[in-house]
Amino acid sequence: METELLAEVRALRHRVPHLAGGLVASVDGLLVAHDTHGAEPSGLAAMTAASLSLAQRLADTTGQGEFRESLVRGEYGYIGTYAAGGSCVLTLLAHPDVNVGRLHLEARRSARRIAALINDSLTPKDPP
Repeated sequence: METELLAEVRALRHRVPHLAGGLVASVDGLLVAHDTHGAEPSGLAAMTAASLSLAQRLADTTGQGEFRESLVRGEYGYIGTYAAGGSCVLTLLAHPDVNVGRLHLEARRSARRIAALINDSLTPKDPP
């Protein structure tokens, strides 16, 4: 499954100009797959879980429903986190000149595909 997840993250990097890298992590901060350069992926996965927890609480407290995504804009670029099913998230690192609309569009599609890959891997297969 890690190979398919990594292929999805890499394909996303090819579809979105100025995307610097990405990773898939469990909601509790365990690294599942990554294509990051210049960022320590295990630490980023753990920080993603911490920010996810806060974002989930914020959405719940304000009555906005279940967490879907968050975007942080820093001086040197963006960090986007997208729900990928109930057990994983997709976190993306982008340069400041990324087209944010395209980033959201493509990341949402990839997050759905990642969720499907994870669900397929967790579904018991019938014996032949």
